[in-house]
Amino acid sequence: MGTGVKRQALYFTAPHQVALREEALPPPGVGEVTVATLVSGISAGTEMLFYRDEVPPELAADATIAALSGPTGYPLKYGYAAVGRVIQLGSGVDRGWLGRLVFAFQPHQSHFVAPLAELQPLPAEVNPETAVLLPNMETAISLLMDGQPLIGERVALFGQGVVGLLTTALLAGYPLASLTAVEPAEKRQALARRVGATAVINPTTPDSLGQLQAALGGPADLIYELSGNPQALDQAIAATGFDGRIVIGSWYGQKQAALNLGGPFHRSHIRLISSQVSQINPRWRGRWTHTRRLDWAWEMLRRLRPSFLVTHRFTLAQAPQAYQLLDESGDTAVQVILTYTSSPI
Repeated sequence: MGTGVKRQALYFTAPHQVALREEALPPPGVGEVTVATLVSGISAGTEMLFYRDEVPPELAADATIAALSGPTGYPLKYGYAAVGRVIQLGSGVDRGWLGRLVFAFQPHQSHFVAPLAELQPLPAEVNPETAVLLPNMETAISLLMDGQPLIGERVALFGQGVVGLLTTALLAGYPLASLTAVEPAEKRQALARRVGATAVINPTTPDSLGQLQAALGGPADLIYELSGNPQALDQAIAATGFDGRIVIGSWYGQKQAALNLGGPFHRSHIRLISSQVSQINPRWRGRWTHTRRLDWAWEMLRRLRPSFLVTHRFTLAQAPQAYQLLDESGDTAVQVILTYTSSPI
């Protein structure tokens, strides 16, 4: 693969606009490989903030991922769930890597070059459409570690997007008193039941708070706010009992959360816990590393096989339609993926 080789890359070019650009693909250097992308997953939460221009401008796209460490602002190449096949080796790379299926935290693009340290070989039992869920599964594990669910607790989750559904699926393996999902979209309600929720509440119905506490069996001990809707956080506070915990996994971007903290909250000793997967809670760092947590994300993908969460597939050329779907009719989708031609270039 000589000089002058091109790739197709997806860019956010303006609010509500994405476009493909052709750009040079460098050859792999020492310890690097070239990967032809097969599928990549669109994050309906984070990426829609970029799509709608709702990201605080002072933040890097993702300071913890080398491929995304630059500042935000248009044009922006983004995405962090790419699965592909190694098609070219740089010097010093064992030939056993050639043809291997790998995951990488890389933007949406037809090909990329990455060092071996940034690649995750796919386990034999995990197919590419399951592997694109790796970042979401790692996030779900991080949420459980931050919330520390206990035996017999009443647990609720606001929001049943991909992260919410995976978190529900993990919690379903715990000996909880109740596990209630709060979600307005019918398709996601059905999936919540499929992955193990003991009850599902529509937050738009009258007396949804009373319905939630009835389904839980009382005030919640632990709530996960994963809806991306700042108003849901106030609802979560109202549903939480004395000394309860609310883990906030949503990223609201520039949207503000108006909270009623002048009522029962003042005396409730409720804890609001921020949770984001790029860090490991300080209390776990003596024993847990990102590698150990990622290994367990692979293991849970292998056990749960959640590729049924993929509801829509678009080719890379159809990416504008994919983002328009998520923006205008997001309740009809769960995991949207982009597909690529895997032939060498």
